[in-house]
Amino acid sequence: MTTSKRTKMLVMIVFIVMGAVTMSVSPQASAQQQQSSFGGVVEEPFAVVLKRDKEAKARVMAEHQRLLDARYDLSRRVDPNVKMTRGKPIPVGPTARLKGVTWEQLGKMSPDQIKEKGVFPYLPLPHIAHPVGGMVFPQAEVKALARLERFDMDFDLPEHFLPEFPPAMFLITRPDLGDVSKGQTVTIDNFYELFNGILNPKQLDGLRLLLTQFPQQQFNATADRKTEKPDGMRGVTCFDCHVNGHTSGATHLAGDVRPQEFRRRIETPSLRGVNIQRLFGSQRALKSVEDFTEFEQRAAYFDGDPVLASKKGLSILERGSQVHNMAEFQELLDFPPAPKLNILGRLDRTKATESEIRGEDLFFGKAQCAVCHTAPYYTDNLMHDLKVERFFKPRMEGGMMITAQGPIKNFPLRGIKESPPYLHDGRLLTLEDTVEFFNLILQLDLAAQEKKDLVAFLRVL
Repeated sequence: MTTSKRTKMLVMIVFIVMGAVTMSVSPQASAQQQQSSFGGVVEEPFAVVLKRDKEAKARVMAEHQRLLDARYDLSRRVDPNVKMTRGKPIPVGPTARLKGVTWEQLGKMSPDQIKEKGVFPYLPLPHIAHPVGGMVFPQAEVKALARLERFDMDFDLPEHFLPEFPPAMFLITRPDLGDVSKGQTVTIDNFYELFNGILNPKQLDGLRLLLTQFPQQQFNATADRKTEKPDGMRGVTCFDCHVNGHTSGATHLAGDVRPQEFRRRIETPSLRGVNIQRLFGSQRALKSVEDFTEFEQRAAYFDGDPVLASKKGLSILERGSQVHNMAEFQELLDFPPAPKLNILGRLDRTKATESEIRGEDLFFGKAQCAVCHTAPYYTDNLMHDLKVERFFKPRMEGGMMITAQGPIKNFPLRGIKESPPYLHDGRLLTLEDTVEFFNLILQLDLAAQEKKDLVAFLRVL
């Protein structure tokens, strides 16, 4: 056989083998294209990402704004007579836009009827840019702490639907002091001046750690970040989301769900009253404040991905001292005063209006609120599945799969007027929206005046 023929023969054999290999690995290759639980560690040059994200930001925000405008009336309506501790008036609703029905008509429809007509007004709320996700802070907070600004997106909900900034801070050990923050945002720069002589050394060190920046998924020193601020590259603090031990309304995506489109938006809950709580995390059912504190550092800061955590700067806190001290301070955070409640957490009817009295009767009666929200702190420390998926058909919207979300922690209602928006993802912008939501979920058929009375009672908690 000549050299030319041998060469041709070898080429033919190579093509046959390659074809056989391709056919044999095709199913495996297809499987490998499925979404992984792990995030990628290969990164583009930061300058490339920065340019692309900045150019896309206006489009990203406009698309999300269209979703919000289709769902809600976002105009500013507040009650100047009902205010949070430091004077911010609370928002008034309902804000949800209805589709061809009235609230009264909707309240008389069955879940199947609502689903079939596609008129459920309180669908799960997607993140501003759900495929990207991550911590996003309200504009009022970014204005005060510029290091929290992201170059790819801004916070979405208007300021009048958020807690006051900065919020007041109350301690169970020193109720005589009232707002111990003295109207300031507590930071690493002023905490010692504010709290030296009020806290013991362990608690003071715990507060210091809660105010210390640690690397996080979007705020870190690698090229895979969403901040261009040098001080933002140092990370975020626990009290960036939980400002003054309360909440700024900052949002994030839950790190314990995959794939990305199934992750839930999380609206930062308040840390007020954690001393009376027995479950921590909206769906994780962690059993102690120490577990929650350690989890946030090891997992939530990096979307539950230890590979990315190692890359970006995992901070492993020592359980016996650092985590313990942080937890000890958190357990001092108290609810705001509620002058119309008695020592059992029930309404002092000598101080209450007729509407508030009717609202309490509804809360503990027809409206069934007290089945889960028991006095004095208005929680049963359990998780509940509301099965909201009964009311809508699953679909993709805003980059999120709108579907069943499972059981969610039952948070306390004490001080509820100071922490809008409501539900775990913030989809309920006002207390009025919250009452309308549960009127549908529990099929209560409340009259218009009953809804108003129920809101009046919630405002005094």
